[in-house]
Amino acid sequence: MASLPIAADVEDSARQAPALIRYLDEGDFVMRRYVSRGVEINTGTYGDHRMVVRDGMPIRDHFDFDTHGFMLGKHHSAIADFFDKEEVDRLYLRECEEAIRALTGASCVAAGGWMIRTSADLTARAQEKVENYRHEGGIQPPAGEAHVDYNEITGRRAAERAYAAAFPDGPGYTRYVCVSFWRTFTPGPQDWPLAVCDGRTVSDEEATSNTLFVVDEFPAGDALTAPVAGEDQMIAASIFSHRDRHRWWYFSNMAADDVLLFKFQDSDHDVTWRCPHTAFHDSSLPDTKTRSSIEVRAVAFFE
Repeated sequence: MASLPIAADVEDSARQAPALIRYLDEGDFVMRRYVSRGVEINTGTYGDHRMVVRDGMPIRDHFDFDTHGFMLGKHHSAIADFFDKEEVDRLYLRECEEAIRALTGASCVAAGGWMIRTSADLTARAQEKVENYRHEGGIQPPAGEAHVDYNEITGRRAAERAYAAAFPDGPGYTRYVCVSFWRTFTPGPQDWPLAVCDGRTVSDEEATSNTLFVVDEFPAGDALTAPVAGEDQMIAASIFSHRDRHRWWYFSNMAADDVLLFKFQDSDHDVTWRCPHTAFHDSSLPDTKTRSSIEVRAVAFFE
């Protein structure tokens, strides 16, 4: 995709928050992400880089899904308590599908798993014994590094599986967009808000695939990076190395009805097709509060 011009005037006048963004160091690493209940670890070597994150809330309507790779919308949920797993399972995915279809103009949407993330201390939860851990419908810490949850092969396969399962008699699709539908449900301002990167400011040369391993117990020592047959075909994210040109945004003091929709992967590369993201500690606002949020992965299809 050709580089698109950035509307400098309105964007450069936005309030800026100082941030440390964690990036993958340059080097040759075995790249893996191990996740279990309440804890996640990465192989590879990472470092924190001082960046600025611009506050998009005062210009929230400026952001365009296909231009920036993200947008902020409004959606009222019927969920009274997002920690009520049964209620979320019963109601929320259908709500999200309808909202995503309305925001994107997609023909149909298939929502998959959800996850709560919180800046509260999860040490005790992470130490609980777990068997047959599934990486959905639980509680995890905020994202720790600049990433996109799917690499290209993972996104394509996710779309194929989702469409076949949800719309077996459908006519097929000409475009898919793998997305995250993200909201906070605790009062703001949040202490560890989500930052999203303008997708026009990233390129393939700083992206590296990071294979996902969902485990009950973390391997140790050399086992963390020991060869695994077929790893190049497994589910993987994209992790990013630092570049000064990356332009980061967040939406301060998000309310319960604010929803952030951003791209994991768009099959149409003539528009902005992905959006790196990560949490950061917001030291720019007083009296910040523990952030709890819920994210839903979905695929929007254009038939």
